[in-house]
Amino acid sequence: MSDSRKPSRITAWLEAAHPAVFVLYAVVASFSTYFCMYAFRRPFTVGLYEGDSLGSIKLLTIFNISQLVGYALSKFIGVKVCSEVTRDRRAGLLVALILWAEAALVLLALMPPAFGAIAMFLNGLPLGMIWGLVVWYLEGRRTSELLLAGLSCSFIVSSAAVKDVGRHLMAAYQVSEWWMPAATGLCFLPLFFLSVWFLNQIPHPDAADVEARVRREPMGALDRRSFVRTFLPGLVLLLLVYFFLTAYRDFRDTYQFDIVRSLGYSADKASLTKTETLVAFGVLVPLACLVLVKDNRRGLMGSYAIMVAGVALLGLSTILFEAGGIDGFWWMTLVGLGCYLAYVPYGSVFFDRLIASTRFGGTAVFAIYMADAIGYTGSIGVQLYKDFARKDLSRLEFFRGFTYFMSALGVALLVASGPYFLRRRGPEGTKSQHDSIA
Repeated sequence: MSDSRKPSRITAWLEAAHPAVFVLYAVVASFSTYFCMYAFRRPFTVGLYEGDSLGSIKLLTIFNISQLVGYALSKFIGVKVCSEVTRDRRAGLLVALILWAEAALVLLALMPPAFGAIAMFLNGLPLGMIWGLVVWYLEGRRTSELLLAGLSCSFIVSSAAVKDVGRHLMAAYQVSEWWMPAATGLCFLPLFFLSVWFLNQIPHPDAADVEARVRREPMGALDRRSFVRTFLPGLVLLLLVYFFLTAYRDFRDTYQFDIVRSLGYSADKASLTKTETLVAFGVLVPLACLVLVKDNRRGLMGSYAIMVAGVALLGLSTILFEAGGIDGFWWMTLVGLGCYLAYVPYGSVFFDRLIASTRFGGTAVFAIYMADAIGYTGSIGVQLYKDFARKDLSRLEFFRGFTYFMSALGVALLVASGPYFLRRRGPEGTKSQHDSIA
């Protein structure tokens, strides 16, 4: 990860800054970058597109699945691109990908409705790689839990927030639902550029970071195959959970407005932004607390504990809701909290700790993207299953049953995979000082 260029003034300042200052800077820069990305991905879901359909399938469903196909394919592409990309190319790639996504949204507005699926596929194709490029700047540090927890809050709150912006543009400025996605993205484009510039000033991990969390390097094809061979049995269990967990999280995110209305709440009473802010705070605290765990094996155990608690909360909160112990607003909040407690570690602290615990040379970004590629494939499959095989069920009814299934499967497979990874070490690993602390 060497870089022969002279560091900028901001980079040099960050290298000498107090750790708290560095954490605050890195969290703000990364949070802002990924928050802005959602302005190019999710606003289209607040368009009703009523009266438009292809056969028996509504255009909103077609657009969502088309974007998901592009997004899932982006994750497969990102397994190679994001794990191999060097530091000097990351910022330029981030800008190029977001401009591609915005151009696709303009295409959505210009094309006939029947061809809108093509535009949404093209929109999803670059966006799936943004997360990995941002995580590269944050992983492999002693403060990675704080940094990645802060980053993860961005996609919890941003989806609802950018949808609110999209609704405002349609209500206050009479922007059509076809132009609204592109207009929302355009509003966030200058902030995205600025955020990427600040993100790119973050210095490399220092010597103490490398000692504690292993040096993070781009991974070639041989490195990636070695990782999979080394951890294959445990990865199968983890990826099966993530296959359904991503589908669950995406279903809740995409149809949350419809589910909330089915529960009898108006948009004012059950504000999506308010719900997701509560969820973000509930996820941030336990993940950030992992930074206090210096021993990497115990840190990995802590990640598992958070994930198991999350999927267990899905089932428990649904039982409470059906028994009348909580109302619909708090049920949606608690299943959101449970979902993200399990989901967020996959894309952040879990694989970072796994790399550090096993001392496997490489980058957590590869493992994250391997999981995401599988996960978004599951999201497409579940959406199609709902619309074709269980079209007799309302989205609320389907979501309730899916919640019970996700809770039972998640607890069983996560508990089974934990002991496997806690016993494993990478083939190139050597014990660090932190790993040997009793």
